[in-house]
Amino acid sequence: MTERQGVWGLSFSPGGEALLEPLRQAAVVDQPLVLCGDPRLSGSLAEHWAQARGFVVVGACGLVVRLVAPLLTGKQQDPAVVVLDPEGRFAIPLLGGHRGGAERLAQQVAAVLEACVVSTGSSSGRMRLPLDSFGRDWGWRRSGAAHDWSSLMKKAAQHETELRVAQSAGCRHWQRLEAARHLSPFDELHGEKAEPPDLAITIRQGTGCRWHPPSLWLGLGCERHTSLELLERLVDGRLEELNLAPQAVAGLASIDRKADEPALLELARRRQWLLRWFPAAELAPVAVPNPSEVVAAEMGTASVAEASALLAAGTGARLLAGKQVERARSGEQGAATLAIALAEEQWLPQQGQLHLVGSGPGRLDLLTPDARRALAAATVWVGYGLYLDLLEPLRRPDQLRWDGRLTEEEARCGLALDLASQGLNVALVSSGDSGIYAMAGLALELWLQRPADGRPAFTVHPGLSALQLAAARAGAPLMHDFCTVSLSDRLTPWEVIERRLRAAAAGDFVVALYNPRSRDRHWQLDRARELLLAERPGSTPVVLARQLGRPQERVTVHTLASLPVEEVDMLTLVLVGNSTSRSSDGWVVTPRGYPGAEITDKSG
Repeated sequence: MTERQGVWGLSFSPGGEALLEPLRQAAVVDQPLVLCGDPRLSGSLAEHWAQARGFVVVGACGLVVRLVAPLLTGKQQDPAVVVLDPEGRFAIPLLGGHRGGAERLAQQVAAVLEACVVSTGSSSGRMRLPLDSFGRDWGWRRSGAAHDWSSLMKKAAQHETELRVAQSAGCRHWQRLEAARHLSPFDELHGEKAEPPDLAITIRQGTGCRWHPPSLWLGLGCERHTSLELLERLVDGRLEELNLAPQAVAGLASIDRKADEPALLELARRRQWLLRWFPAAELAPVAVPNPSEVVAAEMGTASVAEASALLAAGTGARLLAGKQVERARSGEQGAATLAIALAEEQWLPQQGQLHLVGSGPGRLDLLTPDARRALAAATVWVGYGLYLDLLEPLRRPDQLRWDGRLTEEEARCGLALDLASQGLNVALVSSGDSGIYAMAGLALELWLQRPADGRPAFTVHPGLSALQLAAARAGAPLMHDFCTVSLSDRLTPWEVIERRLRAAAAGDFVVALYNPRSRDRHWQLDRARELLLAERPGSTPVVLARQLGRPQERVTVHTLASLPVEEVDMLTLVLVGNSTSRSSDGWVVTPRGYPGAEITDKSG
C-alpha cells in the first residue's frame, strides 16, 4: 500500500481558521486549509481520503460521521480523523486509531492548542498500552495477520484478562510504563509444550502477533555488478532458513568500496534498511571465524561480510550466521557473500530524535507551545527529578520518565543520546532555556563526537529563562545592553568569572547573576557585589527573584549597597541594574533613551 501523505485542516464552523492556523504554523496540519464558506469544503474529505494521512476537522462529530461514513474502506486503510469543537477545548480521535494514528494526531493538536484529548478507545480510554501500535514508538516493526491483531485488541479490552507478552529481543524499558501494568511480560519460551503468548517481541518469524526490534545486521560482500535478484534470493533464503524475521533487520553493511554498488543500494531502498560502509582498515582487525586470504589480498581485509556485520551491530554483537556464498543462476551475474550479526541493542540513529526541551521556570502556562509539542511527541522524558515533577501533569502513561541526579549532567545527556540512537523520540528536559546554563551545549558536544551516521536528529526547543521572567516581574530592567554571568566555579575557574565580572562592570551592562550563592559557595556573591560597586553607584537597583514561576515565588527590589546577601540561594536569580537603571513604586526600569521619556522617583 502506498504511504499516505499530508494532514488536511477543514472547518465547518465559522472562525475555525483561528484554531487551524496555529496547527498549520506548527506543521501539524501541512496541507492548505479549507474553511467554512469555501465551496470545496463539502467535497474535500472525499477528494483527499485515499491519499491523506489524516484530517483535523473543526465541527460537530455527527456531521463528520455522516460525511466519512460512505468513504470507509477498512480499519487498516482509513486515515486518521480528529474532530475539534469550535472553541478548541477538545481534540477527539474519531477514526483511524488502529495503529495509533488518530491518537497521535490528537495529541499533537492538543499540545499546540492546549486542548484536552477525549480518548474513547479501549486502550487509551483506560490508560493502557495500545498493543497494536506502541512498538512503533520503540522503533519496532510489526508482523501478523490483521485478524490476529484484531483478536488481540478484543482480548485486551476485557477487564479481567491479563495478557502474556513474551520478549526475547529489544529493550525492556517499556515494561516500566504505567500503561503496561495490565501485561505479564516474560522471557520467550521455546519447545512444543510452551504455551503461546498473546504477543511476542522477537527477531524470529512465527504466527500470531509479533513486534520485531530491528537488531539484525546483514554483512554483504559481492562481485561488481552482481544481480539484485541474486542478493534478494540469498538474503531471503538465509533469513527463512534461520527463522529470522525480515522486519528484524536493521540494515546492510559492507566495505566502503561497495558504496556505489547498484544492487546493494537498491536492496536497501526496497526494504527500507539502513546502510553502513566501513573502510578496510576498520574491518581488518575484527576477529571472524572464516577469514579469507584471497579476500585479504584483493580487499585489504580478510573478511567483508562477517566483519562488516559485526562492526555494524556494535559492541557486544555476535554472529548468528557465518558467511554463506551464493552464485549466479541463469540470467544473473556475479556472486555474493552474506553473514548475519545480532546487536546487543538496536541501533537506528537515523530514525531517532533528541529534543532539548527548555521547560521554563516550572509553571505549565509558561511552557512554550514548541516545548509542549516536543514533550507530547516524545516516548521517553529524561531530566532532573525536580524539573520533571513540574511537568508531570503533562506526561501520559505511555511515556517513560527517566530521572537523573542534579550533578550527573554528562550521564543524563549520554543516556538520552543512547536512547535516541536506538530509534526513540527522546526529550531531554532542562529548566528555563536549554541553551542557557543548561543541557543543550553538553548534549551537542556529545552528539558531535559520534560518527555522522550514528547521530539521531537534534533539535533545541527554547524555553522562558529565569532572566526573562525576572525582568517581567520587575518591570523593564533589560531595556538596554545586558549580560549574564554564572557565579558557580564548579566548571569555570573563579579567576575567569571575576575577569568577566570586571568587564561587565566596566562596560556598564545590566548583569544577571545565575547560581549566585549556595551553602558551600557563600562568598562569591559578596565579591561580585564589590566588583560591580567599583563602577556603579550603591543606589543601583537590584532585583532578587526566587522560585520564579512556582507557588513560592518572591520578587523584591533592593540597592546594590544594601543587598541582603544572606537571603540569596541557588533558587534565586540576582538582576543588577546599570548606572542608569532606576527604581520607582516597586518597579525597575533601565532607560532606553527614547526622546521625552523621563523617570520621576516617587519612592521618597
